Amino acid sequence: MILLKLFWSFFQIGMFSIGGGMAAMPLIQNQVVNLHHWLTLTEFTDLITIAEMTPGPIAINSATFVGIRIAGIPGAIVATIGCIFPSCVIVSLLAWIYFKFKELTVVQGILSGLRPTIVALIASAGLSIFILAVWGEDGFSTNPLTINLVSVLLFTVAIFILRKWKPNPIYVMLGSGIIGGAIYLLI
Repeated sequence: MILLKLFWSFFQIGMFSIGGGMAAMPLIQNQVVNLHHWLTLTEFTDLITIAEMTPGPIAINSATFVGIRIAGIPGAIVATIGCIFPSCVIVSLLAWIYFKFKELTVVQGILSGLRPTIVALIASAGLSIFILAVWGEDGFSTNPLTINLVSVLLFTVAIFILRKWKPNPIYVMLGSGIIGGAIYLLI
């Protein structure tokens, strides 16, 4: 039964996650944290971090991680297949349609209409992570004492470095992780 739930949950995520891995994060959060309570919000944030750092698409890495956590190796396989199956079918179908009808303005209009939705999904995922990093699991608060100053400082410095010198983001993530880890060990 749990394997069927894993497959169905990640099938839905794979079916409706348009725009890449980060756009799928709100869908994964809804299924894994809110609906099935397989992970807490903190564990979900850790999942995002691990899925970002490991090679491969973030949604598939997330499916594999959640599947292993919930039902071991069979869970990882079932969740991963559930996540990629809709994409394989949809991409094959869309490729056929696109090459057959790419000159139609309706097709171009549909693609243009999807862009703002994708941006909103990515922004929603980013905002959720930002709120969790700055205020914790309790969420946004107007009380300044609840703000995690280390997170705000690391975020501000990382944004500044990325905008000013445009280094490889991996180096910024690695540096932030090392500095954050050192700070939290000292505190």
